[in-house]
Amino acid sequence: MSMIRVVWGTGSAPTAMASYDAALAAAGVENYNLVSVSSVIPAGVDVEAVGTAPDLGPAGERLTVVEARATTAGPGRASAALAWSQSTDDGPGLFYETAGEMDREDVDRRVREGLDAGQELRDWTFDDPNVVVESSQAESGTYTTALALAVYGESEPIL
Repeated sequence: MSMIRVVWGTGSAPTAMASYDAALAAAGVENYNLVSVSSVIPAGVDVEAVGTAPDLGPAGERLTVVEARATTAGPGRASAALAWSQSTDDGPGLFYETAGEMDREDVDRRVREGLDAGQELRDWTFDDPNVVVESSQAESGTYTTALALAVYGESEPIL
């Protein structure tokens, strides 16, 4: 069975891009080129929250992801949430992502509301939702990124 791994991380650094790179490193996907897709989970796929990605292939390859990502300059808080639910009959499912300068409770509530709205648009019977929330305070003079990613399968050559 194919697998989608949910990973997450936060990172702080002197620049916004460096904080994003640090958050990717915390999630174990810093050495890949990420290609974002919308939020549909194919039928017959196992989704597993793993925190940090295992080795998914050679550096520089492409990874297909759904990404929730927020970066903020300190002082402030960056939060990202990824919610998902799959059909009860091993059919398709949905990811929903929310991120921004908000607290953990707000991002959790908003991502659940988004997932509920997406489920209402479809004629599928869904299992209970799963939610991952990553949130971190940015200190003055630094940038902080919080992210949660759904990583589809393994890496693929980009060239």
